[in-house]
Amino acid sequence: MGKRSVSHRYNRLPLLRSRPGGIRQELVVQDLPSTKIQFLARATKIGLLKFIKYLRLKLVMKYTLLFLLPWLFLKCGDAKIPSYKLRLKSSAKRLSAGDTLRLQVPDKKQVIDSIHYYWDSTPIAAVYAIPKQNLGSHTVSAKVYAEGKVTTVEKPVQLHASSAPEVYTYTIKNSFPHDTEAYTQGLEFYRDTLYESTGLRGQSTLRKVDYITGEVLQQENLNKVYFGEGLTLLNKVAYQLTWQENIAFVYNPETLETLRSFSYENSKEGWGLCNDGTYLYKSDGTNKIWKLDPETGKELSHIEVMTNKAALNKLNELEWINGKIYANTYQFNKEVAVIVNPTSGAVEGVIDFTGLKEKVDQIPTLNVLNGIAYHPKKKTLFVTGKNWSKLFEVVLEKK
Repeated sequence: MGKRSVSHRYNRLPLLRSRPGGIRQELVVQDLPSTKIQFLARATKIGLLKFIKYLRLKLVMKYTLLFLLPWLFLKCGDAKIPSYKLRLKSSAKRLSAGDTLRLQVPDKKQVIDSIHYYWDSTPIAAVYAIPKQNLGSHTVSAKVYAEGKVTTVEKPVQLHASSAPEVYTYTIKNSFPHDTEAYTQGLEFYRDTLYESTGLRGQSTLRKVDYITGEVLQQENLNKVYFGEGLTLLNKVAYQLTWQENIAFVYNPETLETLRSFSYENSKEGWGLCNDGTYLYKSDGTNKIWKLDPETGKELSHIEVMTNKAALNKLNELEWINGKIYANTYQFNKEVAVIVNPTSGAVEGVIDFTGLKEKVDQIPTLNVLNGIAYHPKKKTLFVTGKNWSKLFEVVLEKK
């Protein structure tokens, strides 16, 4: 059979031919005028450019809406909820009892019907003379009544001690040997026997010590997971804190047998501990001292320890002496203890123990001053430090 001839009209149709080595196809046209070929190419190019521009426009619109919608929402919200600022003015650089505070909410565009001012939750006047009260953090607020709505604005304030603390120095009466392996965290006399709590995980103990000879008479080792901290004795039991383990242990002071334990609440760490004959007082590394129920360990209240200039943090080992709390402060460059008013939190005295650390063996493990115990019969203080070789009996005097 011979070849069938192909009609001339089929020769006028475009054919697709693959480009060698690629997947793109190009248009091959037989018998089409060159002007038509140029027209088709140009139309294809214009269509592609328009499609790209369309995609770009959609992306721009999308991200513009994502940006504008939250802004419009906030602007609408601002229009509905009036914005006010509470201004506090005082001639004092730092607020303390006796200072006068002037409060004001500037009236901008809104018509304000009335403003009620508060110190914490207590209503006050716009001109407020600050009375004696607990020091530390407080909140001043204003309730603004305007256009049928009530808006509350607040400002935190700190109340400082009214005067600078008195400064005390010391005189050494006696010195006694002290265990250099004892990382002292708590120190207290009970029936003429010195009780000591020591720290560090794997080395923490509760011990009874003959303070004259330094001999450890009896010792209870804590589980290695616990880091021993502050110590006090009340109602014929001994209390010992742990640092970050959120637990305190209660012991029989004669046998050192563990009787029970309790967990911390808002005070997340255990540092120093003392008692006033009725309640426990616990420091937690901040400027707060917590008042605890000795039966349950429940936190009843707290004070914030303040000087006339600032909050005093890192309050360490505590001792209750004649109605005041004596507290070591955890710092490496100074040997300082403070005397705190347990009602207001004011620092009423600073005890400068400079030079005491130089009087002990300068061993590699030598650490900070920590440990203060009052001997009720002698009416003197006994102080030592972490890994110190001596326990000092001292008397205080004003500088």
